[in-house]
Amino acid sequence: MYVISRYIFRTQSRHTYKTFYVLNRFQSVDKQTPMNIENPPHIPVLLNEVIEYLKPKKGSVLIDMTFGAGGHTKALLENTPALKIICLDRDFTAYNYAIKLSEKHPNKIIPLLGKFSELPRLLKDLGIKQNSIDGILFDFGCSSMQFDTAERGFSISKDGPLDMRMDGTRFPNTPTAAEVLANADEEDLYRIFKIYGEEKNSRKIARAIVEARYTFCSLQTTKELANFVAGICDADFRKDKLQRNVHFATKIFQALRIFVNNELNEINYGMIVAHKYLKVGGRLVTLSFHSLEDTIVKRHLTGHVIDNVIGSLPLKYCDHGTTTDEESMKDIMSPSWKIVTKHVVLPTDEEVEQNARSRSAKLRSAIKIR
Repeated sequence: MYVISRYIFRTQSRHTYKTFYVLNRFQSVDKQTPMNIENPPHIPVLLNEVIEYLKPKKGSVLIDMTFGAGGHTKALLENTPALKIICLDRDFTAYNYAIKLSEKHPNKIIPLLGKFSELPRLLKDLGIKQNSIDGILFDFGCSSMQFDTAERGFSISKDGPLDMRMDGTRFPNTPTAAEVLANADEEDLYRIFKIYGEEKNSRKIARAIVEARYTFCSLQTTKELANFVAGICDADFRKDKLQRNVHFATKIFQALRIFVNNELNEINYGMIVAHKYLKVGGRLVTLSFHSLEDTIVKRHLTGHVIDNVIGSLPLKYCDHGTTTDEESMKDIMSPSWKIVTKHVVLPTDEEVEQNARSRSAKLRSAIKIR
């Protein structure tokens, strides 16, 4: 059964909504990654730095907003055993890891399945109120379990169906990446690739995908999409800023993943939730892996937010014809965060050598002051 539905996102640099109409499929199969809690497939990034900036204390209550395989959570418990950590993740595999860890550490781990936008309801069910959490950790992006499982459709190097839904089949109306490619028009595909992938060949690739429909060419697998994009660009690889070989389809995969999972809106909402639930003096640590994620975090921490959405200008108001009283202006201009990291913290060369996926990680930390 199919139904046309509307999928909305906000651009990173403008206060405007972009609306896409896609064909949603109601039913599909959700495949899981085999679990091994003692030897998880995901290596946590900047582990020591996360502990250093969160500064956990005995009796603290923390939220790991992106539990993954639990690497950061386990390290925090080893550093400070008398912690209570709420472990949130939208991925079923990660949630099952959290359940296994809670059995090993009873009364210390609280596993929750959901997105950032579902957290207020989940915390309400637990009786946890706002301004009560000591520390919050975000580790944005995909986990190694998602990349390494071909059936999830996240990785260029592993052939599998073009799914890319982090929630699996929990929200059956969410379109898969293949359905977006098959049903979005050229302008919509161009915007997805340009805004979410920052791909300079967005127009060319979007047009080719739409034209391919008339030849009954269906892009259903990761290998088909990767080969298709490489064929359009007349090469398999190009150099990134560090002169490393990167597949031409890498940014297209990133853009589709962000769109399918509504990632940027979720990050924006997650930052709002973090501010609401942290107590004054509570610590926030974020790990981002590309500029779109990092920009949202940075603008929230520096106060460039208008109506709960990051601003496109380094000002807290856009209409210069608007006037306000002095007390309201002081409230607008007063910062909500004290930034602890003057510059982003990057992984060392040794860590990058041991874990290549850490190379693009950026850590920021702040303390809630009001």
